[in-house]
Amino acid sequence: MSKSEGKLMNMKSFAKGYNIYKLIWIFFICSFLGAIIEIVFCYLTMGKLMSRSSLIYGQFSIVWGLGCVLLTMLLHKMEGQRDLSVFIVGSLAGGIYEYACSLIAEGLFGVRFWDYSDIPFNVDGRINLLFCFFWGLIAVIWIQNIYPFLSRRIEELPVRWGKQLTWVLSVFMAYNIAISGLALIRAYQRQQHIPPQSFVSEYLDEQFPDDYIAKRYQNILPKK
Repeated sequence: MSKSEGKLMNMKSFAKGYNIYKLIWIFFICSFLGAIIEIVFCYLTMGKLMSRSSLIYGQFSIVWGLGCVLLTMLLHKMEGQRDLSVFIVGSLAGGIYEYACSLIAEGLFGVRFWDYSDIPFNVDGRINLLFCFFWGLIAVIWIQNIYPFLSRRIEELPVRWGKQLTWVLSVFMAYNIAISGLALIRAYQRQQHIPPQSFVSEYLDEQFPDDYIAKRYQNILPKK
């Protein structure tokens, strides 16, 4: 195959190889699938349906989405290598990532989205050894099986529509993240009995009151 033919094939293939478009789609897909997996898991283990979304609109778990993006960035060159090597790297990276997410969320929003204090071998209730092993297992399955499959499916999108849809979804997700963050910050302020300081605060109080936040984020724990 000549260089010109190879270049032409790449132009006709959306998100070919490892690039920002593919990472964005991995974030979208895994954010959605992660939230659905957690909903099913909670229903099977606790017998009730719970919203597991990190965001106000839709079911999207930012932790899952970013986690899969970071795993891809960290491990995409390890595809095909020994499972044990991938497992060790995934366990360490997953534990650090989950701890950082918990710390940042509590610092920004004054809430804890999860607490593993009742699980043995935990660190500050933010991570535990068992879940670190889960991250390692997920890393192996992800980089050896799921990522190659998703990568091929993403590349099958039409180039023109793929790029346009990527930007549309990116704008939606950016707004969703922004409004969700503001709503959570305002909910924390209400817990501290801080009155609204602007029309934005008043809008958030009207659209996302405590009852709505409690229903949307059912496992939020107030900061002590």
